[in-house]
Amino acid sequence: MMITTYGEHKPRIDPQAWIAPDATVCGDVTIGAGARIMHGARVVAEAGGSIRIGRNCIVLENAVIRATSRHPCTIGDHCLIGPNCHVVGAEIGDEVFVATGAAIFHGAVIGKGAEVRINGTVHLRSRIEAGATVPIGWIAVGDPAEILPPDRHEAIWALQKPLDFPGFVYGLDRETPDLMQVLTAGLSERLSVHRAEERVAEVVSADD
Repeated sequence: MMITTYGEHKPRIDPQAWIAPDATVCGDVTIGAGARIMHGARVVAEAGGSIRIGRNCIVLENAVIRATSRHPCTIGDHCLIGPNCHVVGAEIGDEVFVATGAAIFHGAVIGKGAEVRINGTVHLRSRIEAGATVPIGWIAVGDPAEILPPDRHEAIWALQKPLDFPGFVYGLDRETPDLMQVLTAGLSERLSVHRAEERVAEVVSADD
């Protein structure tokens, strides 16, 4: 397994959790008892960000869970995060099912017992109520979320645009000249901290 630390940011893993040999856990990450981080999964907290994964949470193959300095990520107890999912900077309650290929973005909140089914999307700053379902391939956007089919692009964009992805995620105005140049240069600088990563020889217990 690739357990890495940088600076004072060290993963804390309960002794009853299990991390696959080819999974990655990096930075300020806490993983609860009975959790399973399966093959190829990536759990990465950028500098200043944190990830908390609860008890008996299953993160399946090739899922990616990320946090940033602006957006921590929490996943409750008894959650299932399916293969090839992408979860970044979100708050996921207990007993949530996130199916294969789903994407959940910065500032999203998923209530207890909700389901995001195959290839479903929960946009940034969107809230899914407890027990709600995002159907296969559908998109949830807004607070409270409207859940729309993917062919409703204009309606989705009308709800999504005011949520201000570049401002909320990167602190940049959408009208910034050369936006992508400014964005990627800043992100490159922030991510440069990972050049100081060190592999952890001994797992730090979440109980320590």
